[in-house]
Amino acid sequence: MSAAYDPPLAGLVVLDLSQFLSGPYAALRLMDLGARVIKIERPDGGDLCRRLYLSDTEIGGDSTLFHAINRNKESLALDLKNPADLQALKQLIAKADVMIQNFRPGVIERLGLAYAQVRKINPRIVYAGITGYGEHGPWVDRPGQDLLAQARSGVMWLNGDEDQGPVPMGLAVADMLAGADIAQGILAALVRRGVTGRGAHIQTSLLEALVDFQFEVLTTHLNDGGRLPKRATFRSAHAYLSAPYGVYTASDGYIAIAMTPISKLMALMQIEELALYAADPQSWFTERDAIKRIIARRVAEHGVEHWLAILEPADIWCAKVLDWRELMQSDAFRALDMLQTVEREDGVRIRTTRSPLTINGARPPVSRAAPRIGEHTAKIRAEFGL
Repeated sequence: MSAAYDPPLAGLVVLDLSQFLSGPYAALRLMDLGARVIKIERPDGGDLCRRLYLSDTEIGGDSTLFHAINRNKESLALDLKNPADLQALKQLIAKADVMIQNFRPGVIERLGLAYAQVRKINPRIVYAGITGYGEHGPWVDRPGQDLLAQARSGVMWLNGDEDQGPVPMGLAVADMLAGADIAQGILAALVRRGVTGRGAHIQTSLLEALVDFQFEVLTTHLNDGGRLPKRATFRSAHAYLSAPYGVYTASDGYIAIAMTPISKLMALMQIEELALYAADPQSWFTERDAIKRIIARRVAEHGVEHWLAILEPADIWCAKVLDWRELMQSDAFRALDMLQTVEREDGVRIRTTRSPLTINGARPPVSRAAPRIGEHTAKIRAEFGL
């Protein structure tokens, strides 16, 4: 960290015993806030995410996904089936502030590293655990994987058009949300520890994170006679919102139009066919497919910039739909300064994102790429006397 930057978690040690995405994402957020993250990996292959490829690109022998989510961490290679290595980890736990694990229920207990056992080693530690479906119930032993969690959460019935069947989200959203949730719990526990000196046990699961993610629409479902969501059959963007909410094809691209009175849109876009619905807001939902098809025909007659020039000055909520190239070429994106290059002494260089947070006007300055397996083992053992 640069001398001018004062990260709020500086001096805290986080032990990251997790793999893949959810736990490492939480550790990444803490690292960006200044914590020192020591990643505990198996000597024979390390985190399985090192070989979880999103494309045929690898950097320094590891996947781009691993690099993205493990930048600036240290790697300590330990075989937890080896009594000497397990004892070394327990010595490290005694000096740590946070421990994160996402083993399947039962595994951490067999290792002798469940919260009740770890608390005896270090009563001040904030211990965080992420599972697939919680600690109890009939799904406990099912694989806690993102797509499977999405499948069981109901979220797939909110995406796509009504006739498409269940549509998964195109990101590992369960992992990312669970990681963000557990990081929030860790931060709260650290605040309380600063007052009371006591540690805490923070838990969540992929399923709990996805249920919480849907809290708005689930609240509607629970108080609306238990009716299931019904997506639009045309250009659906939200199962519970009326027309014109959606994405429309213009002559040269796509435009998104959010919540807007149909009467106002009718006048601005000169769509006389909408007169049948303009004065009846209830119809904007009950007849949303018909309304959206009418709007779509009109939008297709001109380019995106034509419609933005009409709609934006009238304070209509709309936007051009950008791909990544267009986003990164925009002045708005450049102003955020969200990209960085991280490097490693062996010549590995990777372009990646930065923390979404600014603290006192500055983003966390991180410059080191993800570690090699066990890269810091000798250094950490010497420093902590393991």
